[in-house]
Amino acid sequence: MQYLYMVQQALVWIITIYWIYQLIISLCSFITLKDKPKVTDKKHKFVAIVPAHNEENVVGNLIASLKNQDYPKELYDIYVIADNCTDDTEKVAKNAGAKVFKRIEEDKAKQTKGFALQLFLNKLLSNPKMDYDAFCVFDADNIVDEHFISAMNEHLCQGEDVVQGYRDIKNPSDSWISAGYAIFYWTMNRFYHLARYNAGLSPLINGTGFMVKLDAIRDTGWDTNTLTEDIEFSLKRIIQGHKLGWATDAICYDEQPIKFKPSWSQRSRWTIGHLQCMQEYTADLAKSAVKNKTLMNFDGLLYIVGTAPMFVITILLLVSNAVIYLGKEMTTSAFVINILRYIIPTFLLPIFTAVMIMIIDKKPIKKMWKGLLMYPAFLGSWLLINFKCLFKRDTTWEKIEHNRDVKIDEVHEKVKTKSKEKAMK
Repeated sequence: MQYLYMVQQALVWIITIYWIYQLIISLCSFITLKDKPKVTDKKHKFVAIVPAHNEENVVGNLIASLKNQDYPKELYDIYVIADNCTDDTEKVAKNAGAKVFKRIEEDKAKQTKGFALQLFLNKLLSNPKMDYDAFCVFDADNIVDEHFISAMNEHLCQGEDVVQGYRDIKNPSDSWISAGYAIFYWTMNRFYHLARYNAGLSPLINGTGFMVKLDAIRDTGWDTNTLTEDIEFSLKRIIQGHKLGWATDAICYDEQPIKFKPSWSQRSRWTIGHLQCMQEYTADLAKSAVKNKTLMNFDGLLYIVGTAPMFVITILLLVSNAVIYLGKEMTTSAFVINILRYIIPTFLLPIFTAVMIMIIDKKPIKKMWKGLLMYPAFLGSWLLINFKCLFKRDTTWEKIEHNRDVKIDEVHEKVKTKSKEKAMK
């Protein structure tokens, strides 16, 4: 029992140091930085890429928001990748004013967004007449703020070649599930991406609403193989010693599931993708941290070991506490206190953190109260997903249905209304 106690204490120190580090980095989100100096001053040419599989209900709204950018229309094109579509996605996209790249893929293992991007970008790069400077990637269910491309052009002029935009939610109050996603992303936006950007570390590409300078992939193409192509691409850049950028003012609104089953499926896919990245890139991240000796590389390594490994350590701590208690080597009060030390930070503290972020970032707290109360259940279900994926991993991609007919003008109107209400108070 003595040896078990020693192991338990070692695990406690590991997980404590890890979370203290995360807390310190999170505080950097409150730093106000001056704008970076420009290394060039030009209007770059962009291509907006929209991978879409049977998205006829929503892709038109995205294209409309992209066509409404406050950026010279001759300096960006919109391409929809009609990826194995069996509906009218291609027709809707063309009628809305986008160019369409049709993709048919028989291999189910390659019927993913990552492989669709790979095919399109490789064809783009092989075209000698291609004159784009950078590309932006969106999901078909997105709607985009009118300043998005202008904001990304600014970061490109500042010398940043891979930049993640601010991922907001267009249906945060539809259900406790979509509210859970909204709270999670608002937290990640400030305490992970912005914090690391301010600290001189590297944020991560976050699925949609990001920009990549074509020179960054000219030699390799878009080379990803996991279910989370965004994380994989980010880790490969960090291994190479490149920092990713962050653009709070480049806002992209995402639609999230409102029902539990599709949410479970989607988050399972993300978790499996993380595990794939952990298996593929942990060794390379460790080598880059040793070779480059930078906090950025070390932070990238901590990101990947902070998923499944920290989850397993937490489970081991809970089990070791139970064994020591059942062996009558721990009092009941000490056992309860130890369990609360994990329950409170995992399930209750995130609610208070979320409220703080919503106040700072001026998010709609009143409409989100049900989501806040259910946020522990949202996080708890994610823990169950993590546990399940440790033993069972289905790598088959499943489509998440998108049906919310929300236009960018409706989002702007909500923001204006909220601002007026605050002004009247």
